[in-house]
Amino acid sequence: MTYAVGLLLDAGIVFASDTRTNAGVDHVSTFKKMTVFEVPGERVIVLMGSGNLAITQSVVSQLHAWNQAVPKTGAARARANRAISRAGSMFEAARIVGAALREVHALDGEYLQAHGTDFNAMFILGGQIGEEKPRLFQIYAAGNFIEAGKDTPYFQIGETKYGKPIIDRIVRPDTSLTVAAKCTLISFDSTMRSNVSVAMPLDVLIYEKGSLKVGHYRRIPRNDPYMTALSDGWSKGILAAFEALPDPDWPVDSPESRPKPRRRKA
Repeated sequence: MTYAVGLLLDAGIVFASDTRTNAGVDHVSTFKKMTVFEVPGERVIVLMGSGNLAITQSVVSQLHAWNQAVPKTGAARARANRAISRAGSMFEAARIVGAALREVHALDGEYLQAHGTDFNAMFILGGQIGEEKPRLFQIYAAGNFIEAGKDTPYFQIGETKYGKPIIDRIVRPDTSLTVAAKCTLISFDSTMRSNVSVAMPLDVLIYEKGSLKVGHYRRIPRNDPYMTALSDGWSKGILAAFEALPDPDWPVDSPESRPKPRRRKA
């Protein structure tokens, strides 16, 4: 499984993804799920995938192939110029990723279905091109997508349920990149504690609005000192907050609430 998060903020975008891939308990591997398309001074585009690894890798490979293709004119232009490095907007970049998904489905979808395998893939795409504001999209297996906004400034894919509550409580559009990065790591810690299909190392990329370059990227390995301290501090903080909460104001331990002992038959 996978867990990946993209947070769209006034100051930029925070991206994070794990690297655990498993096809059963006997086949656990580590694969990077974050891909960066960067032209310094012109664009930074980050893509994170979840689902069937063979599908997501095929999509990324298709995107790289289109990027390397020589631009064409005339009737062949629409197909040959599907290059993220030449997309005029983030919306167009999302359309290109959707087209790559459909291309892979056209090639492999029928064969996957014949072997009882669903076409399962989802992506988070975000970044900035030129003077356009940073944008963030969630792209589905059919190639369609939605865009983040003020009301919903983040997307999650993969094993989302364990890390969602902390993001809902903390992150707002005006949250700083530093605070958002810390919140994201706590979200991953909560997910990894509850689901073994998500695991370190983690890839974290922080993009600052208007910079048009990757400002900070870090691979967080197992036993990372900061991650360990963050996890321990979060656990102790939750316990302290829980213990400080008032107990129920009804008599939980009153005699009336205790189960009555059963009488033995003579």
